[in-house]
Amino acid sequence: MSKTIAVVAAIVVALAAAGGGYWFGMQKNPPQTGAAGGPGAGPQGQAKGGAGAPGAGSAAIVVETAKVVTEPMPQTITTVGSLRSDESITLRPENAGRISEITFIEGQRVAKGAPLVKLDPAVPQAEYQQAKANMTLAKAKFDRAVDLANRNYISGQAKDEAENTLKVTEASLQLAEAKLAKTDIRAPFAGIIGLRSVSIGDYVKEGADLVNLEAIDPLKVDFRVPETYLRQVQVGQPLEVSLDALPGKTYDGKVIAVNPLIDAAGRSVVIRAQVRNQDTTLRPGMFARVRLITRDQADAMVLPEQALVPQGNEQYVFKVVDGRVARIKVETGQRRDGKVQVVSGLAPGDTVVTAGQLKIREGSTVTVAAAEGKAAPAAAKAPQPATPLSSATAADIGVASRMAPASAAPVKAEGASTRPPKS
Repeated sequence: MSKTIAVVAAIVVALAAAGGGYWFGMQKNPPQTGAAGGPGAGPQGQAKGGAGAPGAGSAAIVVETAKVVTEPMPQTITTVGSLRSDESITLRPENAGRISEITFIEGQRVAKGAPLVKLDPAVPQAEYQQAKANMTLAKAKFDRAVDLANRNYISGQAKDEAENTLKVTEASLQLAEAKLAKTDIRAPFAGIIGLRSVSIGDYVKEGADLVNLEAIDPLKVDFRVPETYLRQVQVGQPLEVSLDALPGKTYDGKVIAVNPLIDAAGRSVVIRAQVRNQDTTLRPGMFARVRLITRDQADAMVLPEQALVPQGNEQYVFKVVDGRVARIKVETGQRRDGKVQVVSGLAPGDTVVTAGQLKIREGSTVTVAAAEGKAAPAAAKAPQPATPLSSATAADIGVASRMAPASAAPVKAEGASTRPPKS
């Protein structure tokens, strides 16, 4: 039994030594490249021009891209301003007097000419009656003087004095009538009445504040723009007004006047616009954000701002053409909502790199990243052939296949037998 085991061990050691020596010899002296299809047609043959040879071209760089599209992008100026009433006054009496009646409700609409405040008319009424009586007397004296002058009973001077007295009394009557009318204070225009600061029975002097009246439909919007934009602003241009107090809503308006005087302190010009306010939601004094549309451009070329690569005062983009990138200088316009207008340098439909610009340069081969995060090739690639086995590996497999049948069976037969040998 021990003799059999020793024989098997010797065979295994011999086979291992033979295989190791063959492998070491193949590594030290590799076989020469043979004809196509022969044992030498391995990876070294592919390295000289095969499609799958490493080093045939640099690896493509994965980038993200976007297309240049056309969309409406009106040229605008964004600034802030304040809402103002279309008409706004503070009612004040022209004559002193005591308030006898208040005929309005605070915060309500009033029509043009509606009575609002009435002063005590007793004194003005008496003065009016006095002036009227004086005029009646003066007119009677004048008529008598004319009759006497026609009959030469009085001089022409007496007639002239009577005529002058009549004119003075007529003026006094008109003055008393005007004072009496001023006791009734009426609305000069339709609007919303404010909060009164007086009560019935108050004695007010000339010019005392009574109540404010506001016309708020339409409203005016006053805002400033730098003097550099003065040539772009014209009467009649449309604009949009948004307010922090009413988020999510915009109101349309138009420019109605441009102040000819430029503020020397801020180098800005005041512009006045008009906004409709039919539901009276807007109120004078509100803070407004104004977006003035100076030119309406419906087919502007736009691309994401991430595509721009600034260099000094110039802007560049990487344009993808047939799987390679080209560095293009572009001229940009206005920017809005993460997009930038391209004035020149590109055409609608061009593909530009939006992410990965730091890894590429002029002429680099790129691969566009797909939406799900996988790489989608910019140009179709031919399938790579499977790499053939090396000559050494093939030789090892051949030797093993020739040696295994002759040695494996005896080993298995010897190992499987448990009977003692016959003597």
